[in-house]
Amino acid sequence: PRIAVIVSGLGLSAAATEAAIKLLPGAVTLAFDPYAPGLEAWVVMARRSGHEILLSLPLEPADFPIHDPGPYALLTNQEPEENLRRLEFLLGRLAGYVGLATVMGSKFSASDENMRPVLMTLKKRGLLFVDGGAGAGKLGPKIATEISLPWALSNMVLDAVPSKSAIDGQLAKLEALVREHAAVLAIGSPNPSTLGRLAAWIPTLEAKKLVLVPVSAIADKQFIE
Repeated sequence: PRIAVIVSGLGLSAAATEAAIKLLPGAVTLAFDPYAPGLEAWVVMARRSGHEILLSLPLEPADFPIHDPGPYALLTNQEPEENLRRLEFLLGRLAGYVGLATVMGSKFSASDENMRPVLMTLKKRGLLFVDGGAGAGKLGPKIATEISLPWALSNMVLDAVPSKSAIDGQLAKLEALVREHAAVLAIGSPNPSTLGRLAAWIPTLEAKKLVLVPVSAIADKQFIE
């Protein structure tokens, strides 16, 4: 059974980013925010520590503009050409990443018309697509399968409630889930509670006959409901 864990939102806080890179083992995948400054330096540090790198892809949520994914987010009211222009800008924000992980996106990622051109672009670039879990009906992975684009899908958020006990509860659920489905993915934030609980939990996996792997190691291996 393989477990992948992504810590996302990196680059915005120097202290949190450095802690994630140094505290967590290389099998934990790190996703960097495209709006963060100094990304290249952070990515160099992360790769030297053995981490696989993702670039976060901001997409329009259902409650936009209450929750705003930022000035270069892909939006359903934009022409496809404008969304692809924004995507090209985001793709150029850093180098050395293996794929993109969606952020927000409950509205955008539920539309075939909007998602398909984006995923075709990722396929042409040889990138991995990671669905952050917000898409209705898991449309992104289904399109990715159709066009032979490697994909992974978040099964849970570890720290929606960022207390130590709540995170431990989610990690226990993750262990149960991977025994059912063989390959699972969880996403968390670089807050101290999350980093601390992950650092304590990861060394326990070997005795449980579970394996922590980079997200690319579960590409195309997950179950879609």
